[in-house]
Amino acid sequence: MVLNKYREKADWIIKPIAISLKKVDPNFISIFSLIFAFLAGLFFYFSNEAWYVFSGGVFVTLNSLFDALDGKVAKITDQESKRGDFLDHTIDRYSDILILLGIILGPLSRTWLGVFAIIGVLMTSYMGTQADAVGVSRDYGGIAGRAERLLLLILVSFLYFFFFETAWTSFQILGFELGLFELLMIWFAIAGNLTAVFRGLNTWSDLGEE
Repeated sequence: MVLNKYREKADWIIKPIAISLKKVDPNFISIFSLIFAFLAGLFFYFSNEAWYVFSGGVFVTLNSLFDALDGKVAKITDQESKRGDFLDHTIDRYSDILILLGIILGPLSRTWLGVFAIIGVLMTSYMGTQADAVGVSRDYGGIAGRAERLLLLILVSFLYFFFFETAWTSFQILGFELGLFELLMIWFAIAGNLTAVFRGLNTWSDLGEE
């Protein structure tokens, strides 16, 4: 994950918020991140107006923030556990699906493009955690980790809002008219599956060394 190595640099934002939430159960924070993902997907689904897309981007931002906060609060309050880690990763997958379903079932993207995007996203995450499951350290490598996906979703949502109904929200590529979100789905599909293959090969190599 390209952005993973910069996670500590965001502590100046995350840590003070986490300290203020130290009396809150980290699992509840994880659940709130799922609620924000559901709301993001809902607004993307009904995005026939630009402010719906902007709101979806705001809720993706909140999902990303709370996803970072649950682990930080657990660490500060010494509540880190395997159950919390399991819940966090389960909620992350549901969050990914809810957000992407809102995009591909609504007017922002052709559904078939979104299907390949979901495959890429889920396989990326699966390969990372599967490495851990077979006794190899969890693999965060590749160019399409969750942090990158969320950042791109936020940026594209805001760009769509500010350039709504202009030439900058759709592009002619090889004779096809593709919107911003459709380009993003193509990127998720390609980069996600390449990242999954990259992680799979790394795990295969590590298992061979054992």
